[in-house]
Amino acid sequence: MFIVHISFVIALLFAGSAFGATPVPKVTGPIPVTATSAPFLEASKNLYPIDLRKLGYVEEEFVVTGSANVYDWAADGTVTVKTANAPYGTRILVRRPADGKKFSGTVIVEPMYSARRFDWPMMWGYSRDYFVEHGDAWVGVTMPGGAAALQKFNATRYAAVSFANPTPSQACGQGPNATSDIEEGLRWDALSQVGAVLKSSLPSRPMAGLKVERVFMAMQNGDLMTYINAIHSSATLDSGKSVYDGYLVKSPTAASRINRCAAAPGRNDPRQAIKKINVPVIVVAAQGEAVDAAAFRRPDSDEPSDRFRFYEIAGAGHIDKAAYVGFPSYAEQTASGGNVQGNAEWPFTAKCDPDVPLLDFPLMSYAFDSAFANLDLWVRKGTAPPRAMPLQTKPNGATAAIVLDEFGNGVGGVRNPYVDVPTATYFTNSTGPGNCREMGHTASFDAARIKTLHGSSKNYANKVAQSVDRLVRERWLTEGDGKRIKAAVAR
Repeated sequence: MFIVHISFVIALLFAGSAFGATPVPKVTGPIPVTATSAPFLEASKNLYPIDLRKLGYVEEEFVVTGSANVYDWAADGTVTVKTANAPYGTRILVRRPADGKKFSGTVIVEPMYSARRFDWPMMWGYSRDYFVEHGDAWVGVTMPGGAAALQKFNATRYAAVSFANPTPSQACGQGPNATSDIEEGLRWDALSQVGAVLKSSLPSRPMAGLKVERVFMAMQNGDLMTYINAIHSSATLDSGKSVYDGYLVKSPTAASRINRCAAAPGRNDPRQAIKKINVPVIVVAAQGEAVDAAAFRRPDSDEPSDRFRFYEIAGAGHIDKAAYVGFPSYAEQTASGGNVQGNAEWPFTAKCDPDVPLLDFPLMSYAFDSAFANLDLWVRKGTAPPRAMPLQTKPNGATAAIVLDEFGNGVGGVRNPYVDVPTATYFTNSTGPGNCREMGHTASFDAARIKTLHGSSKNYANKVAQSVDRLVRERWLTEGDGKRIKAAVAR
């Protein structure tokens, strides 16, 4: 009876807002860069290198250590502590303006994607131009799936990076993977504590000389869905305010399991629905993802307790070259022991049939840039973002299909000059094995069709300029991206 009573008390103590303020973790760094020890993912050594100094930015690396709980998440949405106060260590990679006067006050925290078993900063790849133009800081956080790669890459530099399982002998099911030295469930508190330390007054905090006013989290992965639905409401500061001020969800997908022994919520589980919370959430889905993402659609809202937008981007595929801008070089991938595939031009094991190139088409970059800009305005000034109709769908057997216009491009959704002043059909998937279903490609119109549609090149440029100007006014494009589109047409 005593054990049952204690469990019941713990459940009450850790339910809802009773979690208490998020602890501020210990921070070590910036970690020195030497001839023999440099950060994994150093920007100047990425697959597509960038010299941050020329952009007025600096890159620093820190190790964050603290204690985290492992949680359970019941079917009714209740979150309880499974194991309390287990030690963890992660690394964060910080890219920020060198001049504090140029800092916007906004930090984008990206839990780095680890599908290849190494850190992959996908959102940095899509929106680094916007971050730099806006003066934002970006912070990439290593998740449990990328920890082993760091240690293999440089065991000394990353000795403190650990998501060690506090109950390693506990079996989850049967088979060789029933036990594990890693507990992925430690990542939730690690993410909360990273946000807390960025906003703290700790002298050793990252960006100690800069005033952090807003912290957003953005990523592709079900982890963000789980964090929003299960963790956000209890991740608060001493002031009572939320650690994170808003979220940008790329490619909405099923929520992740909350600990290594838990099952992920099923397809019709109510925990999958994006929860109403006290900070804004913007969800961005490409046309190529829209049918699968339809399960997560819900009405837009401007209510203070439910600020929400769902955007579907006409003409866009799931992934393109921009996602790989921040990818580690192949030398770093190999040194990390991760899942190395393909080459810079086609980073996959299998080719599509027929062969297609990796799409070099910045449409999703433009969509994310405007989403970040709108999220920032929503939090900073209370300016609600524009609303868009979803892409139109029609029955297609047991599922649905996107309604296409006469040019083969999606109808409805968030518009852009590529589909409104078309010179091509933008296919959002390709045939073949592996990732081909997610890979888009273009089929350009012949010269005669383009002339029939748009007349002279000058007339085409004018049409595009008019489309761009309207989209900038309506806040579907940032001014910087509008200029880039016009410059590309002029060339």
